[in-house]
Amino acid sequence: MFSFLDRVAFAKAREDGNLGLALGVRPDMRSWRPDHCAHRRTLTLRPAGLGLAVITLLATAACGSPPASTAPLTSPSLTPASSNDPSGIDHATGPTDVVFRFEQGGGFVPIGFFATQAPQFTLYGDGTVIFRDNSLPVPPQPNRAIVSLAPFQMAQLDERAMQAFLRFALVDSGVGVAKPSYRSANVADAPTSTFTINAGGLRKSVSVEALGFDNPQSPDVAILKALGRLGTQVGSFGAAVEGETTWIPTRWRGVLTPQPTNPSVAWPWTDVAPADFVQHPGADAPQFPIRTMTPAQVAALGLSGIDGGFSGIGLTGPNGTGYTFALRPIFPDEAF
Repeated sequence: MFSFLDRVAFAKAREDGNLGLALGVRPDMRSWRPDHCAHRRTLTLRPAGLGLAVITLLATAACGSPPASTAPLTSPSLTPASSNDPSGIDHATGPTDVVFRFEQGGGFVPIGFFATQAPQFTLYGDGTVIFRDNSLPVPPQPNRAIVSLAPFQMAQLDERAMQAFLRFALVDSGVGVAKPSYRSANVADAPTSTFTINAGGLRKSVSVEALGFDNPQSPDVAILKALGRLGTQVGSFGAAVEGETTWIPTRWRGVLTPQPTNPSVAWPWTDVAPADFVQHPGADAPQFPIRTMTPAQVAALGLSGIDGGFSGIGLTGPNGTGYTFALRPIFPDEAF
């Protein structure tokens, strides 16, 4: 069983990039490059204006010890994008269609984490990628109780780069054949990582407890290692991407809980009341009283450096009741 310090050390190594699994997306070159030690493969895609894409595959011998199980990951049956492109993987093409998403949540974390939890990486049907770059500095808040989060970034993939990424996720990383969930037997209080894929005729989610803490005795060690590589690459997307821009949401999820927090500030809105925050029904709905907030209502808080969301500010309601307020961006595919 890993201790709390073990988990902190692992998270720090992963944050610093010492796990070595770098993912590169260069919007100006329309390229995507999975790059890891076991199977080094570089795909270079020239811009459409320079003619047909040139794809270079460079395979090198695996480094380090092989996994305990070397059973191959069976390729799933993928739906071609079209009869003219039998190697392509079919996917929706709308700007709000989630083609791939990676999210981590749960574990031993403060309650504010759940209020502001959001996907780390989302690939939409039109090639837009919205991701959080945790390496970006977050400006300190004058109120130390407020915890601000790193802002989300946005990049764009063309269809060739999307096809390379989808094949890496579905086939090379095993998402296409993975079981719906994997429980950890050797790590406690670790977050759960969820991969969601809607492509190639598949609509599925795969959840993994304690992703990256591989148990060599597990019969699933091969696919867990492959999923771990995928999780690390999309999780460290910001370390390699070039030309990204900050994603500025047009809608926000305000989370209000009847729990006093000190210090507290006066209620900042005349057009929003505490009763406007409601908990929506449904298992997939946030388990908090929420309300969709406009940019003007967010600006009324008088805070800067909160583009990625925040938690921990205390508000005193019009009737004198104390509340805690958190804010999280609403993604293009989300209703609230």
